[in-house]
Amino acid sequence: MKFSLRKITLMLGIAALTGGCGKSITSTETLAAYTASNADANAGSWAMIVLSSPTQIPVPAPAAVTSPAYQSELTAIETAQASLTTDQKDAITYWSAGGALRWNEEMRQLVARQDLPPSPNPDGSYPAPNPANPFANPQFPFSNPPYAARAYSYAAVAQYEALKVAWYAKYQYNRPAPSKTDSKIKALMPDTQVPSYPSEDAVEAGVNAAILKLLFPTNAVEIDALAAQQQQAAQLAGRATASDIAAGLALGQAVATVVSARAGSDGFKAAGGNATIWAGLAATATAKGEVPWISQDGPPRPPMLPLFGSVQGWMMQPSDFVNERPAPPPGTHSAAMATDLQAVRSAVANITSDQLATVYKWADGVSTPTPPGHWDFIAVPYIVAAKMSEVRTARTFALLNMAMHDAGVGCWDAKYFYFNPRPSQLDPNIKTWTGLPNFPAYVSGHSDFSAAAADVLSYIFPSGVSYFNAQAQEAAMSRLYGGIHYPSDISAGLTHGKRIGDYTVRFAKADGAN
Repeated sequence: MKFSLRKITLMLGIAALTGGCGKSITSTETLAAYTASNADANAGSWAMIVLSSPTQIPVPAPAAVTSPAYQSELTAIETAQASLTTDQKDAITYWSAGGALRWNEEMRQLVARQDLPPSPNPDGSYPAPNPANPFANPQFPFSNPPYAARAYSYAAVAQYEALKVAWYAKYQYNRPAPSKTDSKIKALMPDTQVPSYPSEDAVEAGVNAAILKLLFPTNAVEIDALAAQQQQAAQLAGRATASDIAAGLALGQAVATVVSARAGSDGFKAAGGNATIWAGLAATATAKGEVPWISQDGPPRPPMLPLFGSVQGWMMQPSDFVNERPAPPPGTHSAAMATDLQAVRSAVANITSDQLATVYKWADGVSTPTPPGHWDFIAVPYIVAAKMSEVRTARTFALLNMAMHDAGVGCWDAKYFYFNPRPSQLDPNIKTWTGLPNFPAYVSGHSDFSAAAADVLSYIFPSGVSYFNAQAQEAAMSRLYGGIHYPSDISAGLTHGKRIGDYTVRFAKADGAN
């Protein structure tokens, strides 16, 4: 392992410091750099999620700061800082805002660029994205809300696990940052107040690049460039030496391997089902005397991931999803359904300009980061205001996205268990003000995702409780205003999402980070 580490170190030497990585800074978010209010030195002892312990991935001891090899690394940084290019300075500024925040931003952009449903073939059938051939038509993935929720959660959890291991090693070895070891090296990024080995920037680059390339393989070149840029920026800024970077990169990649193995066996590969399963869902609803959901796309599109409700959860076991499944919706021929349907007609016919604005704000359809990404965006200013450390920022994204993934699993379980039709299916005269999702109505996904997200964020940021709950209510009601959900879908979804969010909150209360 020492030989491998030394080999990587040499690869990331002076040549890497003086070269460019080719990734342009295209962020649309202005994130101010800050010094964390707390270094969270005990983060190596916080509860693991996928790993068994912080020692599962061993980090080799670094060379002494007095060694010739380390002194050579310091000299390389000093030399490179004397001739920084404009691009390099821009990269340092960009990554000064925090790697965990920037990778989440990049993730949301990837989802938004790849959430357009495949177009039909000439014969009326629909091609399916193929992970084994991602560049074929249609390209893999189609980042629909369930796929996106799962993707956000895997990236966030992998990053969080890797940073906890990094924090354990940092305080085991206590190597100071280059700018603290050599007065000739300038500190061009905010002081993280933590030891430099292994580099947290390289950990984030290694783990995120590996996970995101698994999830978004057609963007591999862009993702690798971004990871290289983060590592280079950390060196040029005097935050990490080449060996700090090498150790962090190896650690991040090792954790990504463990988390990727979980992703490969979590049941998602079978979530699309097949024509026999789709017909069986409709037949079951019909046998109960109900009107089964049908696709209103033209031509009819296969239902979106009908077996996503069987995908492995983070905080919930399969029995938990069954136990938390909402009570049945109003029967499609019942007086309660007639009342619900009339409420949709009234909402659509009497929509106000403010309500229409709410529909558009929460549409979260094509070319957006989907509802889970919307809630990640909501969390960002609270993270910045709290001046969270990198590892605590990663914890926030992990908790938030685990809850939303579990909400997605629970929601899809209910949707396909009940197979309830959309309002415009029962009354074709209902005009929808937003895109009609291609899956059953009950329960509302926006309500489920939002209630779970608001629950977790309210725990992490108690000062924002009123705002988070108001946003969840607004997101939920936007679907009634838009004519695509009944009131019963919304109320059940909000209650269901809150119950699911509570599983993650209970974990957070006992994870040692408080």
